[in-house]
Amino acid sequence: MAQPASRQATYADLEAVPEHLVAEIIDGVLETHPRPRPEHGVAAFGLAGELTGPFQRGRGGPGGWIFMAEPELHLDGQVVVPDLAGWRRERLPQLPATPYVDTAPNWVCEVLSPSTARLDRGAKRRIYAKADVEHLWLLDPQERELEVFSLQGRHWLLVETVQTGELVRMPPFDAVAFPLSALFPFDTPPSTEA
Repeated sequence: MAQPASRQATYADLEAVPEHLVAEIIDGVLETHPRPRPEHGVAAFGLAGELTGPFQRGRGGPGGWIFMAEPELHLDGQVVVPDLAGWRRERLPQLPATPYVDTAPNWVCEVLSPSTARLDRGAKRRIYAKADVEHLWLLDPQERELEVFSLQGRHWLLVETVQTGELVRMPPFDAVAFPLSALFPFDTPPSTEA
């Protein structure tokens, strides 16, 4: 006996999600997860700080980028919320009037957490590749490492994995280096115990 077709999530479903949750529509399914843990937020904020001066403002770097934290992206019928996204100014010459962006970014960074790693490493990587996002960074605050991917055709190529103690000088932000450890201001990683 055939199973009845499952109902596809709608934007109205997404809007009905309580504000304390992050909501996305991935492959027609409403995905929700709690707001990030403190170590997640500290790492994302630190990375944004390292990139904004040289790459958005042109202070000590080339400029020419616009960055957003947790933008709502509408990409080919999918609604995703990366932790950080960046557009070259040519690709996003002005901000949209809508509360979401339907222009694919040039770069996305997902900060991995237990509640999002499955989607960040799976469906969202596929969505970003299909939308021609050129660069994907996966930042893991627990392991204190950064995986840097470059889009080759429709597939991601792992360019490098940067460990704490090493400098980050990775595409598309290879004009300026910064220490990965700057994103983790505490000496020991957070405990995974509840």
